[in-house]
Amino acid sequence: VPARFAGAISRAAQRWNVSAALLSAQLYAESGFNPFARSPAGAQGIAQFMPGTAGAYGLANPFDAPSAIDAQGHLMRDLLRQFGSVPLALAAYNAGPARVRACGCVPPIQETQGYVARILGLLGGAGDIAAAGGLEIRLVR
Repeated sequence: VPARFAGAISRAAQRWNVSAALLSAQLYAESGFNPFARSPAGAQGIAQFMPGTAGAYGLANPFDAPSAIDAQGHLMRDLLRQFGSVPLALAAYNAGPARVRACGCVPPIQETQGYVARILGLLGGAGDIAAAGGLEIRLVR
């Protein structure tokens, strides 16, 4: 986790009661910690928010990394409450909650299945470090 984002990740994790390791792994997978990232689909910023989702979470500027990280924490808290599991919450973050609700599973969308597997793999690699209570998470390619 780049040092300049560690504080925002820690604050969002504490505020929304979501694992800092989970938020960090998502940011790495979403944008490689690039606050100015843009996807061909229209997702923007470090947390790759679509404009509608950004607006729903009060995120006026998805390129403002601390605000985007806070909104990401809020969204993940809501998705974790709604779906009751990390894999389903991640699938909903990637493919949208309606698709996850429709099947009650990680939808059979190659991108979404890869996204969920990648983040779970990153969390597995960071689990011991994250359990120690710090943000000194090393993400290895």
